[in-house]
Amino acid sequence: MIFQSCRLPTDNLGLNYPSRPCPTLLPSTYTTMTTSQAEQLFSGLIGAEYDMLRVICPAAAEVSHRVGRRVAGWQPAYPVAGPLQAFEIGCGTGITTLALLSSRVDLIVHAVDNEPTMLDQARVHLRDWLESGRLSIEHTDALAGLRNLPSHSLDLVASGYAIHNFLQDYRRAVLAEILRVLKPGGLFVNGDRYGLDDTLEHTRLTQQEVRHWFKGFGELGRLDLLESWVVHLFSDESPDHIMRLGDSLRLMEDLGFQSIAVDYRDGVNTLLAALAP
Repeated sequence: MIFQSCRLPTDNLGLNYPSRPCPTLLPSTYTTMTTSQAEQLFSGLIGAEYDMLRVICPAAAEVSHRVGRRVAGWQPAYPVAGPLQAFEIGCGTGITTLALLSSRVDLIVHAVDNEPTMLDQARVHLRDWLESGRLSIEHTDALAGLRNLPSHSLDLVASGYAIHNFLQDYRRAVLAEILRVLKPGGLFVNGDRYGLDDTLEHTRLTQQEVRHWFKGFGELGRLDLLESWVVHLFSDESPDHIMRLGDSLRLMEDLGFQSIAVDYRDGVNTLLAALAP
């Protein structure tokens, strides 16, 4: 499979801004997984001012662009009648959504998020795409949204900086559902925060990251946002949430994903893609 690059148009959403054992789930745990385990981690100040992500993580915009480029260069190995059907997990304010919609004209996106504050912003930012019929937005969590879809009904599933927020068991259930809803040969692409397997190096980079936050938010006089993002980071780094790259690759292989590849890696900021069997 050859993936080509494309140049995305400029937009006004601030886009310029040691190995461990793979976690496992007993079948009984997986089958009782419920959507009530979806957390709302962006219900406060972070969600209301999510565009400040450009201050604390400039690489996020680059990764969102790369999600779009990967989708732009992908050609299904099966016949396609009509537009490609895409599902976006955790659209937030619409940063990665815009990259997806701008990547190719033969794409229809159904985006979900469980945070109303961020969805309100997305509906404003992406109003033209909604009115054109190429985008629909739903207030629901990822697992519920996926479970409402028929098997083998999607050409691709994409996400940007959402899946790392999930609890480990919930994340596994979401990945399993992604495999179920993708057509054979369908594409899964995720631009996200994948922790380093070298825990000492990961800690060093995290400390460096937090120092950058203190400098950036301190200069802006936004200690309220600094506090919110630091608290959120404790969630990201907790054992119940942290999404390390090695564990993630092994989990996806165990679930049945094929052609799993890391297309881009800059610290924890990673673009990962895979195909459904």
